[in-house]
Amino acid sequence: MRVVAGEFGGRKLKTLSGSQTRPTTDKVKGAIFNMIGPYFDGGKALDLFSGSGSLGIEAVSRGMEKAYLVEKNGKAMSIVKENVAMTKADSAFKLLKMPAKLALEQFKTDQIKFDLVLLDPPYAQQEIEEQLKYLVTEGLLSDKATIVCETDKNVELAADILNLKFRKRQVYGISAVTIYDWED
Repeated sequence: MRVVAGEFGGRKLKTLSGSQTRPTTDKVKGAIFNMIGPYFDGGKALDLFSGSGSLGIEAVSRGMEKAYLVEKNGKAMSIVKENVAMTKADSAFKLLKMPAKLALEQFKTDQIKFDLVLLDPPYAQQEIEEQLKYLVTEGLLSDKATIVCETDKNVELAADILNLKFRKRQVYGISAVTIYDWED
């Protein structure tokens, strides 16, 4: 696995061995960013289930100013730290070792708004629609935010989730990518 494009393009990323994480393949990651960008002019990204940190690192590599990488698994967070260190841009990342729900509550308290949200939870623990509703109702999205959800291909997320605008759903092997836009 590697960073696909941008400032860190081509650099190799480590992943956790075993089945505890399910890293997004380079092909799917490239497709995601081609659909939503592919490059950015600043902004804040949230990678809520970081795993290896790959999606958040890709977002910063492509121009996001800062990425918040949330991961509750200690071993996975160690990999995230190594991957962030590889970028030599530590200040562009905020690492939070905690469950997604607690992180969202902290972002609400800190009044942080995200321009890009990347939701790629473990398939067995998907609560994406509830998390999307929380992001909207608690004001965690910037004026023109994009939300990317990666799920098992058999999971169909609702097209209408509060005021989020469904943009696209694309299947890649066993995964599906669903994209929403938010305009406040």
